[in-house]
Amino acid sequence: MPRVFDIGRVCVKVAGREAGRKCVIVDIKDENFVIITGPKSLTGVKRRAVNVKHIEPTEYKINIKKGASDEEVLKALEEANLIDYMKQVVKPRLSMIPTQQQ
Repeated sequence: MPRVFDIGRVCVKVAGREAGRKCVIVDIKDENFVIITGPKSLTGVKRRAVNVKHIEPTEYKINIKKGASDEEVLKALEEANLIDYMKQVVKPRLSMIPTQQQ
């Protein structure tokens, strides 16, 4: 089974103030947390650690190395012709948003 959350995977944030914005996974901390970046200059998403429950993977993947800088991510996005795609804000699927258990 292929890994869904791998380095270079383009994702959509489904929770938080940046919900609906696209980001790229630049590092994997453990099975529950990954490091993402927009980069902020392109999508408005800051580099940060997020829970994998708060992002939804897309079919797109770019070729970057682990821990790539925002400039390297921008260059890889340009090479993959994904700049316009990354700027689009989408409405995240509500089924992906985690709910509180009572």
